[in-house]
Amino acid sequence: MTDDVGARLRALRTLRGISQRELAKRCGVTHSSLSLIEQSKVSPSVSSLKKILDAIPISVGDFFTMDLESRDQVFYGADELADMGSGDVIYKLVGANRASRALAFMVETYPPGADTGREMIAHQGEEAGVVLEGEIEITIGAETRMLSPGEAYYFDTNVPHRFRNPGGEACRLVSCCTPARTF
Repeated sequence: MTDDVGARLRALRTLRGISQRELAKRCGVTHSSLSLIEQSKVSPSVSSLKKILDAIPISVGDFFTMDLESRDQVFYGADELADMGSGDVIYKLVGANRASRALAFMVETYPPGADTGREMIAHQGEEAGVVLEGEIEITIGAETRMLSPGEAYYFDTNVPHRFRNPGGEACRLVSCCTPARTF
């Protein structure tokens, strides 16, 4: 982000969901003055800037060091979710292109009869999810349960686990696991 005070102020104000009029009212400066500052047509004094930032509220130091831009892709269309599946199971991974991804967030689809394999899976981390459509049988250690729409799970992934759809319709669920792993 630029060090331009006006551009930073406009970005921060927008990020916080505060209108120009509302911020002007909060800090006691005229709306036109605030508009000129945001357009970089006028540079505020340090005391005026502090007065404006106090109304947000944010410190002057944080104002100049806060990262107001996202460098990674933030929003994804359905066609931009990477399919990491193998076999019958479809794993649509959100944020596959993020180099510093700390978790795997997925939309999973299990057609009738699909499963994660005969062998139980185990790896370091945690996993959680919620069923959106259909039903899924989940085995975690020695415990097995059939989950329906709206039901959820959360477990340590070092416990051997398996997902299976023994039903007659596809199951869709949203899941998240850490650490991020490649499939």
